[in-house]
Amino acid sequence: MSVYFKGLSSINGPLVAVEGVKDASFDELVELVDDNDHTRLGRVIEIQGERALIQVFENTEGMSTKNVVTKFSGKPIELGLSQEILGRSFNGSGVPIDGLGPVYTDKFMDINGRVINPVARVYPRDFINTGISAIDGLNTLIRGQKLPIFSGSGLSHNELAAQIVRQAKIISEKEEPFAIVFAAMGVKHDVAAFFKQTFLEHGVMDHVTMFLNLANDPIIERILTPRFALTAAEYLAFEKDMHILVVMSDITSYCEALREYSSSKEEIPGRKGYPGYLYSDLASMYERAGCIEGSAGSLTQIPILTMPNDDISHPIADCTGYITEGQIVLDRTLMQQGIYPPISVLPSLSRLMKDGIGDGLTRFDHADLSSQLFAAYAKVIDIRNLASVIGLDELSPQDRVYLNFGLLFEHVYVGQGEGNNRAIEETLDLGWHLVSLLPRHDLDRLEAKLLDEFYDHDAAGVYFRAAYPKFMEGLN
Repeated sequence: MSVYFKGLSSINGPLVAVEGVKDASFDELVELVDDNDHTRLGRVIEIQGERALIQVFENTEGMSTKNVVTKFSGKPIELGLSQEILGRSFNGSGVPIDGLGPVYTDKFMDINGRVINPVARVYPRDFINTGISAIDGLNTLIRGQKLPIFSGSGLSHNELAAQIVRQAKIISEKEEPFAIVFAAMGVKHDVAAFFKQTFLEHGVMDHVTMFLNLANDPIIERILTPRFALTAAEYLAFEKDMHILVVMSDITSYCEALREYSSSKEEIPGRKGYPGYLYSDLASMYERAGCIEGSAGSLTQIPILTMPNDDISHPIADCTGYITEGQIVLDRTLMQQGIYPPISVLPSLSRLMKDGIGDGLTRFDHADLSSQLFAAYAKVIDIRNLASVIGLDELSPQDRVYLNFGLLFEHVYVGQGEGNNRAIEETLDLGWHLVSLLPRHDLDRLEAKLLDEFYDHDAAGVYFRAAYPKFMEGLN
């Protein structure tokens, strides 16, 4: 039942208070109508006796303590859903902005999600092919996983996010419905236009649902945007049995909006001014990913965050790393060398990779090969550090071989380019070409039977000289 109240007791930025409210509920949807018949939406965020504190989604310009009628709806914020949301674009409040009219509603769902019983979760094991070797080969994305991308200001995370949306697909013997929900928070107009144009040009918009919160949109809407997107994803995944990949960018903009919102409530700040509940707030979004017993669908998340000052120990990155199952880290030095995607391999990690690769999933040699590539590249970094002390001329011939391997690994394997969509077999074959450049006796992560089948030093040299002649000429 709806209840109406005349007047407000206080207005503080996007927060207003109403006195004499007896039956309000936390997160209840509220309508506020001023004397110009301008209707704003809000939600109850705090209840103190008969005083309800309301978060207004728009600005409060034109509102006063006497000219507003407040309507309590008696229900939480809900999103109207049907399969028609595929191919559509919405603002951060779930309102269509593509000019195609309203969406036919099959069901309404609470944007705060539903609690998933941990016992009902199914362990993720199925591989998602992104077409990006540094992810597929070394930090494999698994269906139902939450794998964030740690980036920095000015790095190519938007391009990487768009490429993942364009290329991601389920590798399966049977045809399974796959779609993507994309949520942008606090992005500039040119960034939003870039994503829309990219999806349209590559013909993938028909299986993408977009939620766009622009930089000049209210910060309160920014806080709700990922929850609208995840609600749409849950509907498609667990009601329509689809496999959904959710890409959210930028989590840092979301957290900064949360900090501003917390400050307006005069809450005691935590680390770097962020609220003390930052961890649990992020967890309430990230933990909506997964596979559920009895449902054929799944929900996979790739949150993207820009680390302030490239600081991986920043509270946003720190909390995200604890909640999620790994991270993909972008490196500014690699980008300055013209390498795309500039994925820093050594600090990157996929904790579920070991259970989603191998025979019957990707290929039987995948796990051992990725381990050898990691080990060899780690040795490259050690040799570079040594060379910075003693000089290149003092390095042994074997050390120089590793330096050449490192350059090829960074510029060819990692830096595959924006338009290159590699199949997993191509990624693995390229990995074998790379390790075949190294002395066989150094490959201690690979069993003899694998080396007998795949290792070929001469063929690897021929391959790289034919495929990358100019690059090979520049090696030592």
